[in-house]
Amino acid sequence: MSATKELLHQLADPNLSINQRAQLRCQVASQLEGEGDYDAARAAMGELWQVVGERPLLEGLDEDTKGAVLLRAGVLTGWIGSAKQISGAQETAKNLISESIAIFEALHENSRVAEAQIDLGYCYWREGAFDEGRVMLREALSRLRDSDIELRAKALLRSALIEAAANRHNDALRIHTEAAHLFQHLQSHLLQGSFHNEFAIVLKNLGAAENREDYIDRALIEYAAASYHFEQAGHIRYQACVENNLAMLFWKAHRFADAHEHLDRAQMLFTRLKDSVHLAQVDETRARVLLAEDRVVDAEKVARRAVRTLEKGDEQSLLAEALTTLGISLARLGHPERARSALERAIDVAQQAGDVEGAGNAALTMIEQLGAYRSQDDLAATVARAKMLLERTRDMATVWRLANCACNVLSSFHANPGFPPSVDWTNFSLEPEVLRYEAHFIRLALKDSDGRVTRAAGLLDLSGHQALQFILKNRHKNLLADRTPIRPRKRSFTGEQESVSDSASETRTIKILHVEDNETVAGMIKETLESEDWQVEACADGAEALERITSDAHYDLLLLDYDLPGLNGIELLQRARALVHRQEVPVIVLSGTAVEEEVMRAGADAFLCKPEDISSVVETISRLLDSAED
Repeated sequence: MSATKELLHQLADPNLSINQRAQLRCQVASQLEGEGDYDAARAAMGELWQVVGERPLLEGLDEDTKGAVLLRAGVLTGWIGSAKQISGAQETAKNLISESIAIFEALHENSRVAEAQIDLGYCYWREGAFDEGRVMLREALSRLRDSDIELRAKALLRSALIEAAANRHNDALRIHTEAAHLFQHLQSHLLQGSFHNEFAIVLKNLGAAENREDYIDRALIEYAAASYHFEQAGHIRYQACVENNLAMLFWKAHRFADAHEHLDRAQMLFTRLKDSVHLAQVDETRARVLLAEDRVVDAEKVARRAVRTLEKGDEQSLLAEALTTLGISLARLGHPERARSALERAIDVAQQAGDVEGAGNAALTMIEQLGAYRSQDDLAATVARAKMLLERTRDMATVWRLANCACNVLSSFHANPGFPPSVDWTNFSLEPEVLRYEAHFIRLALKDSDGRVTRAAGLLDLSGHQALQFILKNRHKNLLADRTPIRPRKRSFTGEQESVSDSASETRTIKILHVEDNETVAGMIKETLESEDWQVEACADGAEALERITSDAHYDLLLLDYDLPGLNGIELLQRARALVHRQEVPVIVLSGTAVEEEVMRAGADAFLCKPEDISSVVETISRLLDSAED
């Protein structure tokens, strides 16, 4: 008797308590989920949870069982929402999983907390929010004991998946190599198959980037192992994923007939499963193969179909990839404006999802495909934008693409009669030249916008004034003087607004404590707040932040991230509100996790969701400071 049938047999026992029955239903659902039958898994939850998007029924259940039901409903919402492209499903999934985490934390069940965090990290990966996914998986790993082999293997596998998706293939390779010994001791065919499949993807990408045929050969072996384990696990969906991945490998090797054959198999399996998101992935892969075969008309139709499907759901990184492929097809068909529209949208979608690497690659594609249709000024601005987006890339193939695009743009300037007739290649260095042209266009934009940073950022087609502030402070400090002078925002010691003519000795600058462990986010917010002439004191650790909060140091506002090493944002908030001298200090909590209700209950004055609400930080702080002055 299979494990699933055994559990179903136990469910028939009329003597089961309400909690025992609910726990068994969760176990059955988990087994079916592992086999890739998500609809059957949802049905196994019975009366506890029947419809994706609705809350499960928790009345009469003890706390441990409530946590188990919330976790299972959340995980299945993520899987079903992804497969069927249900809009908002990932956010709903995150809310349910986060609620289960709060319950398990209160019960001090560390392994259950880690299990839920691993699944929460996967939801972030689906959305393209890689930084949030990394944080969640890192925290999960810190909670696990050495004996939690299966959960540790699962967390490492998903960490490698995020690095691969972010084009950090060497990091993904390192994680796979270090984790290999764990998977050798596992009995789970599903996890072993996932390991071999993801390892094959990393080897394939590195093989293409570094021209390593041995990696490509090894990838084929890993795919074969993955297919075997998925077949043993009875996981048809993952078998189909392997077929799609094999198609990509054969496409890279210019074996197009083999690529189409594997795509046909993947399409057949995903159609049987009614999995629209993976069907869209197959379409996107096929479009790339068709482009390589110079069948551009067919490629455009297939890529557009993929975009239409992915627009309905939350898989933003996949949508950005499909838009990029569509943009290439339109450019090759001679439709530059439509191609630019698709590629601009790809950049925006990837950025909004937090996938800066995907956004940077879309920008490079725009230069490569539309260089002949765009002005030199536009091309230079796009190179600067791509450089900013790809500053942290570790993928050498992407670095070479960026360098090649920059060289081509410089060559176009060289061909211009107004450009210097020769280059001293002895002393030539690409990066200073790119920076020089970046500075040139920023100076022009500031001049044409009368020094207004927000308007200049718009002229440069940057994502907002924060992006331009960051560039100015870090790469072109000599241009800071070209900005419109910022009027300092002051407050008197009595809390009353001062007039401009008041003595400087009677005023002080607003002081903000900002607690954030992500260096990029911390740097961006610091630049933004300091542009308002607010003083920012930053720290990256919950324990260090607590020392500052409990000290006698004056702060006008606390800006706390939720996910922190040591104490999290809610714990810091609760400790602050317990102190007499911090009870009236405005507190804002930022998080990529859906914890708004918990945050507000703990005493926060505002909650901002990362990354989409970061642009509202200044407005929110201003509102809270103005309220404090009343």
